[in-house]
Amino acid sequence: MARKTVFLTGATGNMGWAAVQEILKKPNKINLRILARKGAKNEEKLAPYMGRPNVQVVWGDFLDYNAILEGVTGADYVLHIGGLVSPAADWKPYLTQKTNIGAAENICKAVMAQPNADEIKVCYIGTVAQTGGRNYPIHWGRCGDPIKISIYDHYAISKTVAERIFVESGIKNWVVLRQTGILYPSILNNLDPIMYHIPLNGVLEWCTLEDSGKIMCNLVTEDAEGNLGDDFWNHFYNIGSGEEYRISNYEFMCILLDTLGLSKPEKLFNPNWFITHNFHGHFFADSDKLEEYLHFRENVPIKDYFQRLKDQLELHFKFAGYIPKDIVAFFAKPFMKAVASTPNFGTLDWIKQNNETRICAFFGSKEAWEKIPKKWENYEIMTFDKQTSAAEKFKLDHGYDESKAEAELDIEDMKIAAKFRGGECLSDTMVKGDMATKLKWKCGHCGAEFEASPALILLGGHWCPECFIPQKSWQYNSIAKTNPFFAQVWYPSHSKDEVDRYEFDELFHINGVAWDDIKR
Repeated sequence: MARKTVFLTGATGNMGWAAVQEILKKPNKINLRILARKGAKNEEKLAPYMGRPNVQVVWGDFLDYNAILEGVTGADYVLHIGGLVSPAADWKPYLTQKTNIGAAENICKAVMAQPNADEIKVCYIGTVAQTGGRNYPIHWGRCGDPIKISIYDHYAISKTVAERIFVESGIKNWVVLRQTGILYPSILNNLDPIMYHIPLNGVLEWCTLEDSGKIMCNLVTEDAEGNLGDDFWNHFYNIGSGEEYRISNYEFMCILLDTLGLSKPEKLFNPNWFITHNFHGHFFADSDKLEEYLHFRENVPIKDYFQRLKDQLELHFKFAGYIPKDIVAFFAKPFMKAVASTPNFGTLDWIKQNNETRICAFFGSKEAWEKIPKKWENYEIMTFDKQTSAAEKFKLDHGYDESKAEAELDIEDMKIAAKFRGGECLSDTMVKGDMATKLKWKCGHCGAEFEASPALILLGGHWCPECFIPQKSWQYNSIAKTNPFFAQVWYPSHSKDEVDRYEFDELFHINGVAWDDIKR
């Protein structure tokens, strides 16, 4: 294959750096061009690679259009991995939106400005956060399920808007890969109140750091060698390391603590410290599809992989395993409770301050929280069938005949799909099988008329940009009452008399100061 030029963002982050390492193994096949913010830390990290003939660093950030343009010009592939992510994104919600949405706008603008724009292939990394909380019985998901951004998740808002920008930009060859949780070494020692923002019985299909890097490299090499046809491009895929990496959040904690030589969760936490819903995660009914295209899975047993992560930790993190577990637990539990009591973000602080909106969003109500057992012996830990075949009875209805080939979908299919979303398809005609040309739609909830491609609506699970992407507040209860498509992912975890409106500013100001201006 002729050598290809790849422009990659987010190179100094976890997934981006893993992609860099894989791509550097192909010096005769790929010229790598990296976007990086200039600073001592990044300069030191990238210094060993600066002299390589197939590596170029473009110094700049996502909001620097000229830097983006320099990176895109002459590139065959654009791999957009970077962005402002949690937990930093949780503390700087407005900066997160500005950064992640601005990056999408600049990259798409730069690609479309090229004389050979139709020849440039673009991969955008989305996130499982876009589909929000999916506790049992909706714990299996696939692309095309409703977008449902968790209440107060500005990171997911930014990623959803960015995804929409890429898909609707006019770029001829795009692909969206929605990343799940990534397993990387420092995840074993992350202590942030967000650790309690997960339901114990919630689930996730994780992806290893190595698998994540191989995805990016293999996408380029497989396509360059002619192994990825038109059926791959212009679609959405979920990233996951497969059946072995489908675990509940409780199982995750058990494996993590065991790896570190610590006591089980029962010794370190109380079950009512953890939220019950409104945090993203589900098993992927369709993640094997991406593996069939890109062959990226290492298939290491998950406990072996956690041991590999432990081996990469600093020495002092390994000492806990040599101290009796009961002694560690005695000293650790008060510390863990203190993390859960972190002002403004800790679950126990919400209870202490009687923060009704937060309590309602993450527990349903104060009464619901009070019903959560304080003792583990009274708490029901769920088990799950993790085989892909188990997903069949849990799949959601996408509101059109999915047995039809995409090439056979027509305007009548669009009208049926729109009706299931509580709205209308206002267009009267479409070219059969044309998933790219925008049609006119109308939202049945807010009445907004908008344009969107069939690919975005049917394959990506998007709908009204006014309702599905919160602008000033979340109003999901009222949306669910008019939208059967969305109701599938709302009512299993929410009551019809729940608070219907969650305002942005209620949360993101403390004593009149925007959270983006608060130093942690």
